Amino acid sequence: MLVAAAVCPCPPLLVPEVAAGAAPELEPLRAACGEAVGGLLASGAELIVVVGTGPAPQVWTEGGAGSFHRYGVELAVRLPSGGVEGPELPLSLTVGAWLLDRAGAALPTHACAVPADAAPGRMLGLGQGLAELADRVGLLVLGDGSARRSVKAPGYLDERAEGYDAAVARALAAADTEALAALDPVLSDELLADGRAPWQVLAGAAHGAGLGARLHFDEAPYGVGYFVASWT
Repeated sequence: MLVAAAVCPCPPLLVPEVAAGAAPELEPLRAACGEAVGGLLASGAELIVVVGTGPAPQVWTEGGAGSFHRYGVELAVRLPSGGVEGPELPLSLTVGAWLLDRAGAALPTHACAVPADAAPGRMLGLGQGLAELADRVGLLVLGDGSARRSVKAPGYLDERAEGYDAAVARALAAADTEALAALDPVLSDELLADGRAPWQVLAGAAHGAGLGARLHFDEAPYGVGYFVASWT
């Protein structure tokens, strides 16, 4: 049963060593993520599952490692439990492992990568399955909103992006699983919102759980929508 979730974005700049001189600009986002992850770890969950996008479906159940070497930073991270070598974690899950390490997590932790173009129905079903892995499951859900919020955004400006992100923010603030489940994968892809699939995993896991929500952060630095939320 899902008892708590933390929703965070996963830009590599969240990691101060990667951001370097720009690190202070994202300190409010970093603090919000820390608060959400701290609440997740304090929820009484007995198993944490980290969910984010990756190039292919993949599950890590006995540890996993990732690094920020591609950004010129000699920083490697591991999931809090297990030590089995396996495929390297994709960026989203590497950021998740970094957030858990930063919060001092010591709970058993699994990780699940989902393709950004995965069908909503499959994501909802996956979420339901993850919620049944233990009596008390917590999710750390990694994903960004639209990367088309301004002319300087990675995907340039799209007038639909602000409304899309506003709808996501409302859904996360209200633990509205139906609204997340209804996100259009085609529109999400056009707006470069890679959080859509992980958010729909959350919607499936939280369906019927009666969780409340708090939105900690909703801004678009660098023209990309970043949300931080807690569901408990």
